[in-house]
Amino acid sequence: MNKNLLATLSSLLISSSGYAFEPFTVKDIRVEGVQRTEAGTVFSYLPVKVGETMTDEKAAQAIKALFATGFFKDVRVEIDRGVVVVIVDERPAIAQIDFVGLKEFDKDQLKKGLKDVGIAESRTFDRATLERAEQELKRQYLSRGKYGVVITTTITPLERNRVSINFNIDEGDAAKISQINIVGAQAFREKDLLSLFQLQTPNWISWYTKNDQYSKQKLSADLETLRSYYLNRGYLEFSVESTQVSISPDKNSIYITVNVTEGERYVVSSIKLAGDLILPESDFRQSVKIKPGDVFSREKLNESTKAINDKLGAQGYAFANVNAAPELDKEKRQVAFTIFVDPGKRTYVRRINITGNSKTRDEVIRQEIRQMEGAWYDAERVALSRERIDKTNYFGEVTVETPPVPGTTDQVDVNINVAEKSTGNISLGAGFSSSEKLILSGSISQANLFGSGKFLSLQMNTGKLNRNLGVSYTNPYFTVDGISQGFDVYHRSLNPLSLGYTYQTKSTGGGIRFGYPIAEKENLTFGLGIDSTTVTVQDTSPQQYKNFVAEFGDTNVSLPVTMGWSQDTKDSAIYPTRGALSRAGLEVAVPGGSLHYYRTTVLHQRYFPLTKDFTLMINGELGYANGYTNQSLPFYKNFYAGGVGSVRGYDTASLGPRDTVNGVISEQRLGGNRRMVFNAEILFPLPGFGVDKSVRIGGFFDAGQIWAPGEKMSLQDLRTSTGIAAVWVSPFGPLKFSLAQPINKKEGDKLQRFQFQMGTTF
Repeated sequence: MNKNLLATLSSLLISSSGYAFEPFTVKDIRVEGVQRTEAGTVFSYLPVKVGETMTDEKAAQAIKALFATGFFKDVRVEIDRGVVVVIVDERPAIAQIDFVGLKEFDKDQLKKGLKDVGIAESRTFDRATLERAEQELKRQYLSRGKYGVVITTTITPLERNRVSINFNIDEGDAAKISQINIVGAQAFREKDLLSLFQLQTPNWISWYTKNDQYSKQKLSADLETLRSYYLNRGYLEFSVESTQVSISPDKNSIYITVNVTEGERYVVSSIKLAGDLILPESDFRQSVKIKPGDVFSREKLNESTKAINDKLGAQGYAFANVNAAPELDKEKRQVAFTIFVDPGKRTYVRRINITGNSKTRDEVIRQEIRQMEGAWYDAERVALSRERIDKTNYFGEVTVETPPVPGTTDQVDVNINVAEKSTGNISLGAGFSSSEKLILSGSISQANLFGSGKFLSLQMNTGKLNRNLGVSYTNPYFTVDGISQGFDVYHRSLNPLSLGYTYQTKSTGGGIRFGYPIAEKENLTFGLGIDSTTVTVQDTSPQQYKNFVAEFGDTNVSLPVTMGWSQDTKDSAIYPTRGALSRAGLEVAVPGGSLHYYRTTVLHQRYFPLTKDFTLMINGELGYANGYTNQSLPFYKNFYAGGVGSVRGYDTASLGPRDTVNGVISEQRLGGNRRMVFNAEILFPLPGFGVDKSVRIGGFFDAGQIWAPGEKMSLQDLRTSTGIAAVWVSPFGPLKFSLAQPINKKEGDKLQRFQFQMGTTF
C-alpha cells in the first residue's frame, strides 16, 4: 500500500470521533517491531516526550514523520493506560545486488550508478526506488545504443528482514546507424558533408570507434561542425531546421535525418573599427584576418576579434570587449561588419594560484610561468605560461582562468589548474633484418623525478651486433635563471662475430652538460665529457680498424667538448601540425686526450598544415666529421644511416661504404665522415575514424646516404624509399608501425622493410 495513503488513513482513524482520545500526560513511550533501527531514532521523530501532553494531532504528526524516514512500511500508534506504544514494520535491508548477463558494463561501475539513485547494499529497500534504478540501468544501455535491452528484476527475501536484488539483463545487440540523410543541402555534396560527422554508418573500423552507435551528444557536436562548415564558407543565414532520429521496429537500426536551410552565400563588403581605440587603428587592422571582397567566414571573423582582444590583453586590459555587428544587404548578398572595441580598465594580477599538483612541486610549475604577480595582466604571457607548463609533458591537462578579484575593478587572479599524468615511460622496440634477425631495444625513464621536474632515464638495446647501455640525468632548472645541468654515462659494444669479422669495440664514458636559454624557445648547450674505447682486432678484421689500432693502440681516451644550439616552435610535442625544430651541434675532442677530431651536425624539421586534417612534415639533416692535427677520424665516430630515424626500408646502419677484403667488397658497413638525410611525410587521421585522431597514418618519402673521406658526394648516390607509417595511441601506450619499399636499391644493399615500436607509461 502506498505509504502516503496509509499515513492519511491512520491519521483519519486517530482523528475520527470513534478513535479519537482525550489529551493525556504521557507516562512512558514504548517502541515495538524495530530490528535494525535504534529505538532512539524513533524517539527523535516523535513530537512528544514523557511528561508532556499527548493529543491526536501529535499522534498524526508522529506517524507522518516516521513514514517520511523511509525506514518503515507500516506505522501505528496505540495508547495503553497512559503509555504511548509505537508499533513499526521495518522495510527490509538490501543484503546484496547481483547482475546476470552483464557484458557491456563493469559491475562496480553500475553499482556506483545505482547508489546515486538510492539502491545500494546495506540501504533500506524501497520498491519505488527500485523502479528508478531499473530506469537508470535502461538509460545506461540506451547511451550505448542497446535499445532492445530487457531487464528483469527478482527480489529474494532473506533471513533477518533482508532481501537480495538480482538484475537479469538481456542486453541484445547494439542498434547501428543504418542511414544518415541531410535534406536541403544544395551547395555541397551530401557525401562530403557526412564525412565531417563523427557519427557514421558501419565501416571496417566501427568495432573500435563505436561511431556507428547513436549518441545525442555526438549528434549535437556533428550539427555544430556542419554549421561551422557552412558559416566558414559564406552561408551566413545557414540553420539546422530540425533533426529526426527514428529506430526500426526490431530496435536494431537507427535512421537520422537532418533538415537544413542553406540561405545565400555572402561576401564581405567592408570592415569598420569603432569604439575606444587606445592604440593606432593600423595596429588593430593588422589583427583583422578577414578583408573586404572575401567570402564571409565565421572562423576568420572570430580569429579577428580574438586577435584584437589578445592585443588589448597584452596591454593589460583583461576585460576588454570586442564584438562584430553585421549589416546584411540581401539583394547584393553582401555583409558589412563594424567591430566595436571597449578596452575597459587596465588590470593588474594580484595572485597566481596553482591547484591539482599533488605530486609535482609548486616551484616546478612556477618556474615556467612568465606572468608576474603585481604586474600588468598580459594575455600573451599568460598564454605562454600555459604553453610552457603544457610542454613540460608532466600534465594531461592544463587550464588557466583569470577571475576578477571581488570588490575590485582592476585586479585579477590567475588560477592555474593541472591534471597530473604518469611521467614514467617504458618503451620496447623490435626490428628484423637478415643479419641481426631480431633486434630488441628498450628504455625506462622518469621525466618528473619525485615531482622535482628532473629527468632520469635508462636506455638499452641488444642485438647480435650492437649492445648499448646508457643513463641520463637532467635538471632543467639548475639555476633560477633557467640554466640546465645534466650528465650522461654509457657503455656501448659492437660485436659482429656473427658476420665472420673477428673484432670488437667497447666504449665507456660520460659527461656533464649545461643548457642556457637565450630566448623563450631557443637554447644553447655546452658539455665536457670523457670517453674510453677499447678495440680488439684479429688478422681477419677490417683493415681500417687494424690501421687505427696500429696508429693509436687498442685503448684510447678522448676528451670531447660539445656545443649546440636549438630552437623549437612546434605547437605540440606529440602531434605537431605547425612550427619548426632546428638544431646544430659541434663535438670536438680537445688536446689532452689521445684522439683529436670534430663532428658537426645540422637538423631542420618543419610542419605545414595543409588542411584541417593533413599535415606535411619536412626533415633535413647534414653531418660532417674529420680529424685534425694530422690525425684521422676514429672509425667509431663515423656517421651511419638506414633504418628508423633516417631511411626506412634499409637495414639499420647499412648505407654507405663497405669494407674490402683481398680486393672483394664485403658486406661489412664502415660508416663515413659525411651524412645526408631527407624525410617528407604527410600525416592524416585513419579513414573511418572521423575526427578521432588516436590513430594517424602517413605516407613518407626518405632519402639518405653516407660518404667516406675522400669520396665525392653526389645526389645520385642517395638511397630512397617510400611507404606508409602508422601511429596508434592505444590503451596500452603508443604503437608505431612502418612498411617501406626501397626505390633505387643497389646490389649489396641490406633491406629491412617492416619495423614497429611500442611503449607504455607507468
